[in-house]
Amino acid sequence: MHSADRPATRLATRLAFLVAGFGIACWAPLVPFAKARLAVDDGVLGLLLLSLGIGSVLAMLLTGVMSARYGSRPIIIAGGLGLALILPLLAVASTPATLALALFAFGAALGSIDVAMNIHAVEVERDAGRPLMSGFHALFSIGGFAGSALMTALLSLQLSALACTLVCSALMLIAMLVAWPRLLRSVQVQEGPLFVLPHGSVLLLALLGAITFLVEGAMLDWGALLVIGAGLVSEAQGGIGYIVFSIAMTMGRLGGDAVVARVGDRATLLWGSLIAIAGFVVLLTAPLAAIAIAGFLLIGLGASNLVPVLFRRAARQTVMPTGLAVAAITTAGYAGILVGPAGVGFLARVGGLPLAFWLLAALMGLVTLSARIVTRAAA
Repeated sequence: MHSADRPATRLATRLAFLVAGFGIACWAPLVPFAKARLAVDDGVLGLLLLSLGIGSVLAMLLTGVMSARYGSRPIIIAGGLGLALILPLLAVASTPATLALALFAFGAALGSIDVAMNIHAVEVERDAGRPLMSGFHALFSIGGFAGSALMTALLSLQLSALACTLVCSALMLIAMLVAWPRLLRSVQVQEGPLFVLPHGSVLLLALLGAITFLVEGAMLDWGALLVIGAGLVSEAQGGIGYIVFSIAMTMGRLGGDAVVARVGDRATLLWGSLIAIAGFVVLLTAPLAAIAIAGFLLIGLGASNLVPVLFRRAARQTVMPTGLAVAAITTAGYAGILVGPAGVGFLARVGGLPLAFWLLAALMGLVTLSARIVTRAAA
């Protein structure tokens, strides 16, 4: 077996993360077009979008099982090619039923590559003997920026939705063809049961992953409404906070490997979560828009390297096979994104949106308190 620590395997891993972020971001600008094409209301559209989440979660559960037995390479290839081939179908589906099926398949491809690429990443990082995970996750964020920007630009040129998706699909196919021969052909295949319920340290890692992804989802869905409701910015400027948050998240991950190599996983979890909590305090007490934006910046920087560290710890724990542990964290995180924003909305209705965000800060405190536990050598 060749070492996983090679430039080719690192490139292939980065391309997998890039394709995953690019693919899901290409769908977002198409949502209004799908709604108009099918002439459905918001309720029906919500149910259609739910099918994407269901497909993702089911695929994540299955991918953990398959990767533990057969390795991550074939699943990364299938997931990446699936994203590229299914994306055009989302632009031409003519009935709610066909769009639901296409979204389910698209979600399954996304869930598959999401788990498998993280399993591949921990194998590459393990052989490298130095932190690489933050840089890999930065490529997912960059892919998200690139996908949404390119799709929006193509649509603004008055190209048809199908033509736009074909261009984006071609780019994803090229990236996957470059990655294909460079992915690890043999990985540490796990023996033992094909399904194990998360337990021990993995259960805690999954909980912390859900909290961190919940914060990301809340910033996307509710951040603008928070600052608009506080009278700090106008509706037209509401998205500035999330833009700053996203840029801070990406920049934090680009430099995260160097930071983790210097201070270690425990300090990264401890200080990262504390910085994020400080960001919530600044955001929720800000009297001026500029100070509130600084809060978004701190939350993005603080949270940027928490998830990469959690995946790294999943690779080092010994209570479960690595593939199943990574799948558990990914699935819990995705559940946080899916369910969390709805929970924030419920709390906002009961006690106001600021209260909901204070509770998010309190949940982030669990990461701070758990930093020592999850970074023990033999968790």
